Parts: sequence; structure tokens; C-alpha cells
Amino acid sequence: MKTSIVFLLCISVFPGFSQGRVVGEDETGFAECNMFFPGQVPPEGFTEPFHVKICQQYNKEPRFATLYSTKDKIPLYSAFKYSKPAQDKEENWLVEPQIDDPENGLHEMVREDDIIGTVANLGANQALTSDYVGSGYERGLLNPSLLNEEDFQMATYTLTNAVPLSPSLSKSWHRDIGRVVEQALIPHCSKKDHLYLLAGAIPSSVRVKGKVSVPETLWLAACCDAPEGWSLGLVKKMNDGNSLEDLTVGELEKQLLAGVHLFRGNCGEDNEGREKIEAILQAVSQIRSGEQVASDNQEAKDSSLVRKVAAIIATPFIKLLELLIYVFVELVKFVFYFLWLVVKRICGTVLDGVYSFCNGVVSYLKAISMVLISIPYDAGRVVVNIFLGFLQIVQDVFSLTYRILLIPVGFVLHLAAFPYHSICAIPSVLKDMASGIGGTFSLVIDATATLLHGFYYLAGHIVKRFVPKVSSDD
Repeated sequence: MKTSIVFLLCISVFPGFSQGRVVGEDETGFAECNMFFPGQVPPEGFTEPFHVKICQQYNKEPRFATLYSTKDKIPLYSAFKYSKPAQDKEENWLVEPQIDDPENGLHEMVREDDIIGTVANLGANQALTSDYVGSGYERGLLNPSLLNEEDFQMATYTLTNAVPLSPSLSKSWHRDIGRVVEQALIPHCSKKDHLYLLAGAIPSSVRVKGKVSVPETLWLAACCDAPEGWSLGLVKKMNDGNSLEDLTVGELEKQLLAGVHLFRGNCGEDNEGREKIEAILQAVSQIRSGEQVASDNQEAKDSSLVRKVAAIIATPFIKLLELLIYVFVELVKFVFYFLWLVVKRICGTVLDGVYSFCNGVVSYLKAISMVLISIPYDAGRVVVNIFLGFLQIVQDVFSLTYRILLIPVGFVLHLAAFPYHSICAIPSVLKDMASGIGGTFSLVIDATATLLHGFYYLAGHIVKRFVPKVSSDD
């Protein structure tokens, strides 16, 4: 998800800080830090309960003011004035103990490492260094250290003045604010100590490690509270890091929370001199053009160096790639030669098959032609055979008729006399039947008598053989 970063630049200066104090509800505005607002009146409309007012201090002196969101763990704005920049110092990141533990008795910003284990709920309401480690984001300062003298510069390195920014965007934010403030805003404000700056951030739903909100918009509003006062806003979008778009403070306020009013009395917006505004915008335009040229030159240098380094690193790989390409080309040639032989053999086989197929088709068509030609001849032969068969049948019929007519007349007479002889033979047949029946009975009677005579004879023979003879006296 891409977020846009808006830079609203209004005349003001960046003081540094290293110590801080949470402003109590019974105190007016930002207490000692009201000096960083025109007429000592802070912006209106930031009334949420999680908005915490911090008077950032160093060596017991107020350096700048911050409105911090304990919900989003980022500052909503930092108010500061321009001071002569000092040489960059070593970063020593600080935290505000009272935000997490109001009863701890520490009233100044301290090093995070010095209070670990001594402050209750450390990190519950503010971001810590561990929230940025390994996240891909830097701790981008709303009040850049490069616009502050030494004491002020030390004060800027507090996590209550930092928002998550990509490395390139953080660099662009600090560079653009520095150039615009020093080259466009400061020269056109008649009283340098009356130039007030508000640098702010609009939180988004994107969170670093589910805790710290990544800004959707960064803005800077500038106010020159002088007799010929004026106010101005500039917008810088993240998707075009080299662009700067100007707008009024009123237009900026519409992009913030409803009812927000940044400067008391509109800071000369109602009666601002067009000549100074045009001069400031012209200076901003020149800065914008210079940034584009410098960016292009830097990109060209970086690109040239990258190309040289890439050439040195890539040479062995290029040689290896050339070898691989040579091997690949030879392999492709071998494959194509092999495929040519295979295709040649396949084509020869296919052509032989086609030739054989054509010969078969020709032979088949020849046989079919011979059969088709012989069909009329065979049909004629069939018709002739049918006709000859019909004539044979007629001949046989006439022959049979002739043979029937040649049967002797005597046979016809015998055939006609057959009933008479049959009837006359009936008495003789009956007589013969009676004789046969009588003979049959006579035969049966004789057979019976003979059988009985045989049984009588057998019985007498047995008696004679086995029964002892009895004397006449017995």
C-alpha cells in the first residue's frame, strides 16, 4: 500500500531538545513551550483524549513543543523556530518516561537504555527503538536536527519527535525542509525570530509491527508573524519524491481533523502581500528545479558507478553465460541433426507405406473393375441357364406324358378288375381263417395233453426210483 507524504511549510524555526516534560491538564497550552506558537496560542481542534502535549526541553530550557498521539505512537506535530544549524552530532535517542508511567518521578527525556526495567509499562503509549529494528523504516524527525544549533539539535533525537519513514523519504524530507526554510522562507521574513514552523504527520492504518502508525501525510506549515506577515504551505507527495506543491494554510487545515485551526488570526493569510508570496514561490520553484537536476545528476553518477561495479562482477558470469550459450547452441544443433535423421527415416517409411498403399489400391481397383466387367457376362450365363432349365422341364413334362400314354391297356383292365377279384376272394379268405383258427385250437389241446402225459410219466419214474419196493407180505 502506497502512502503519500505532504510537506506544508510555514515560516518557523527548528529548536533542538534532549529533555521533555508532559504538560498537565491544569496548565495552559504547552506551558513554557507556548513561545513556539504565534501569539503563544497553540493550534486548536486537537482534542482527542490520547493527544498528549509535550514541552521538549534540554538543559532545563524549552527547545520545541510536540503534540503526541499515544494511540498511533507518533507525533501529530512539532512546533519550533529556526536556529543557526550546527554540525551534525551523534544520534542519542531518548524517550519520555511520563507518557507510560506518570508516577515515576522523571520529568525529563532520558536515554531508553538507562530506564529499561525502572519505568512501568515502558512502550505502552510511545514508540521504542525496538519497534523500528528490522522494519525497513527509519526514525524520521518532524523537527529536523539539521535546522538546529547544538543544544536544540540534541533535543530533536527523541522518539516523540520521530515517525516511521523509508530511508529515501527520510532523506528527502530533511533535505527539502532545510532548503525551503533557509533559501525561501527565512530571506522573506522581516523578523527572523517571528518565523514559526509546524511540522506534522497524518497517521494511517498501516502499522509497523502492528504498533506504530506509518504516516499517510507529512506536512509543514510556516507563519511569518511580522508587520508584513504571510503564511504558506508546501506539499510533497511520496510517489514523486522530487515534487513540491504549494497550497495555503487554510487548504492544509481541511486535510487535517475537522475544526483544526493552526495559527492565531490566520497569520496574515487575509492580508498577505502577493509580492512576497510570489517571491517565495519563485524561490521554491528554483529549489524544486535544482533538486530535479541534482537528483538526475546523482542518479546518473550512481548509475555509472553501478554499471562499472556490475560490469566487474558480471564479467565471470558473462563468460560462463557465453560458454553455456555455446554448449546450448551445439546441443541445439545436435538435436536438430538428430531430429532431421529421425524425420528423414520417418518420411522414408511413410513414403514406402504410401507407395505400398497406392499399389494395393490400384490392385484392388483392378480386381473390382474385372469383377464389375464380368458381372454382365455372368448375368447372361445365368439367364441362358435359366432358359435352358425351363426347356429341360418342358421336355421332361412331355416325356412323362408320353411314357404315361405308353402304359398297356391290359394293366388298366387288371386295375379295373381288381375290386371284383378282391370281393370274390373274401369267402375263401374267411374259410382259410376258420381252418387256421380250428387248427390252432386243436394244436393247443394236443400240446396240453402231451404236457400232462409227460408230467405223469416223470412222476411215475421218480416214484419207481426212490420209493423202496414193498413185499407182498408187508
